[in-house]
This record gives sequence, structure tokens and C-alpha cells, in this order.
Amino acid sequence: MPIILAIETSSELASCALLNSADGADTPLLPRVLTRESSGVRTHSQSVLPMVQALLRDAGIALADCDAIAFGAGPGSFTGVRTACGVAQGLAFGARKPVLPLVTLEAMAEACRARTGAADVLAVLDARMGEVYWAQYRWTGAWQAVREPALSAPGAVAPEMVDGLAACGNGFAAYPEAFADAPFAAGAHGDILPHAREFAVLGVAALAAGRAVPADEAQPLYLRNKVAYTSAERQAINAAKADAR
Repeated sequence: MPIILAIETSSELASCALLNSADGADTPLLPRVLTRESSGVRTHSQSVLPMVQALLRDAGIALADCDAIAFGAGPGSFTGVRTACGVAQGLAFGARKPVLPLVTLEAMAEACRARTGAADVLAVLDARMGEVYWAQYRWTGAWQAVREPALSAPGAVAPEMVDGLAACGNGFAAYPEAFADAPFAAGAHGDILPHAREFAVLGVAALAAGRAVPADEAQPLYLRNKVAYTSAERQAINAAKADAR
């Protein structure tokens, strides 16, 4: 079982996770996942590295012991996905580790499956400005995209209607009127957000499938354009590189 460090900052909740069965706390089929989280998008760039350091310290390992670094590549907050990508790249450069860019909506589907047991999941994430990011997934031993990630108005969300479809994400809570008459929105789990815990779990299969890339090839998944790193993002990226040396 590989050791996966995961970073997620695409929404108002920043989180980091470390999947590690090396300490013997759990069986190989149920590896231990340590997590840290912090809310407040304005503090993401300052909170990520301390959370990573705390996870490694608690696990009693060094960054060099990790097999890969996963991050929430998007879709999500523009600044957030760039922060996660930049920090993951900085750590990976210094430790000479591969990077796993993973889709936030797929991680939400994994969280929904863990909670409900559903094999068909619609994930809807608030994109602000009257829009949502959404995708539909089906679990067949691995996640398959039934509807690829998209950006649209809430009223344009159109999943394939199948028996047992579960819905999740804060998009339902952000636009309740738009989803009021949508049959798939009944019972939606509106509290589910992208979390590093799911990225760490999904990272095992992604690494085995050869989806890891060198640090300089890691890219966010953008469905809405914006330009330029903020000063906070540049500080986080530079700090990550310096810390990993």
C-alpha cells in the first residue's frame, strides 16, 4: 500500500490527508488516513503547509517517505485549485515525488458513496456567480464519468436519471430555488465538499493506473478562466519549495 499525501483547497474548506498503512494501525485493506482541515478561503495559502507538517509529524514520517502527492485539480475556486497545484508541485519538486492531479467532483462522489453506498452519484459544487460545477459518476469498481465535469447554470444540470441516483454538494444548498423541482435533488447531501481524505484514497488506484505525472506537468482543471497568481499563491508555492529542500 503506497503512502499518499493529499492536498485540497478548491472550496471554502481546505484539507490535507495522509494515507499510511505503514504504521500498522490498520489492515492493508483499510489503511489509516490522517486528516487536517481549515475553513476560510482567505487563509488557505497560509494553512496548507502547517497542516502537511502536522500530518507528517503525527505519522512519524518524512515527506521523502511518501510515494506520491495528490491534489484537488478542480474544478473549483480558481485561486484554490492554483494554490493546491502550486503547493503540491513545490513539495514534489523538493522531494522528487510524482504528482496526482485528481478531480474534485469525483472525490465528492467517493464521499457520497462512502456515506450512502450509492453507485450512481451526481456531484454539484457551487461555482459562485449563479453557476455550478457538476458531473455524474458511476462506480463499477472504479469511478466512470457518465457526465463529464461541466460549468452551467443550476437549471441546466441534467444528469442521466437512473434508479438509486444520489446527489451531493453545496450547489444544492447555494441554489435551493433552482433545484426545487428537480427530481434528482430530493434528499441531496448538501454538506459534502471536496476533501483531501477522498483524494488520498482515490490516489492509490490513480497511482497504480499510471496517472501520476512529474511535478512540472501537473495542471489544474479549469472550467472558468482567470489569469495571474496572487501574491498569497506565490508565497505558498515558494514556501513549499523551500520547505521540501
